[in-house]
Amino acid sequence: QVQLVESGGGLVQPGGSLRLSCAASGSIFSINAMGWYRQAPGKQRERVATITSGGSTNYADSVKGRFTISRDNAKNTVYLQMNILKPDDTAVYYCNAYILSGTSWRTDNYWGQGTQVTVSS
Repeated sequence: QVQLVESGGGLVQPGGSLRLSCAASGSIFSINAMGWYRQAPGKQRERVATITSGGSTNYADSVKGRFTISRDNAKNTVYLQMNILKPDDTAVYYCNAYILSGTSWRTDNYWGQGTQVTVSS
């Protein structure tokens, strides 16, 4: 059984910062790509940022220069540092990871439960 648990969401004023964390736990042999996605009310879920096991990153154009994704492989954790937040960044943020289970020996795609980020004055 593998779980992803996010934390760090909340209410912040425009121009402020938040740091999201997502920890993977369970029967994990290895973790490949990890990433953050978001879904605003009435919109489709969109990719925010991804990071490979080797540390290569990729960002949506809307967050480039403001958000930074990183990971701690020893802790099976991925982070999203969000700076200069805008009202348009308001959404539920979801963690995603491709994990090779040490039990089933199969790589599956896992999602966290989501954490709300609200940017408002």
